[in-house]
This record gives sequence, structure tokens and C-alpha cells, in this order.
Amino acid sequence: MGIHYDYKSTRGAKAMKKEAKKKARIEQRRARKSTANPKEIEEETMHDINKPITLEDLTNPDKN
Repeated sequence: MGIHYDYKSTRGAKAMKKEAKKKARIEQRRARKSTANPKEIEEETMHDINKPITLEDLTNPDKN
């Protein structure tokens, strides 16, 4: 009978501990994801306004 008594008396504490562990894992994943992938936004350089746009500027992917 001791096993059943122990189960019911510690059920709430075990549930809270499990929930805290789950939240800690989620936070850890979020932190790892944000540091490993810092918003992959590449700022594209704008074309010089004073220079006319040529076909070479539009079609050559290797040109910076």
C-alpha cells in the first residue's frame, strides 16, 4: 500500500517538476536557435542612383 500512497501524495510535485523541465528545454532551444541563426537578413546594396542601370547590372548574378 505504500507505493500507492506515495504516488498520490507526490503526483502534484512530480507534475510541476516535469512542466518546469519541459519549459527549460523549450527556452534552451529558443536560445540556441536565436544565437545559431541570428536573423539571416542580408542587406542588399542599392544601385548607385547617379549611374544608369544597364542590362549587365540586371542579368549578371556574380556581379556585386
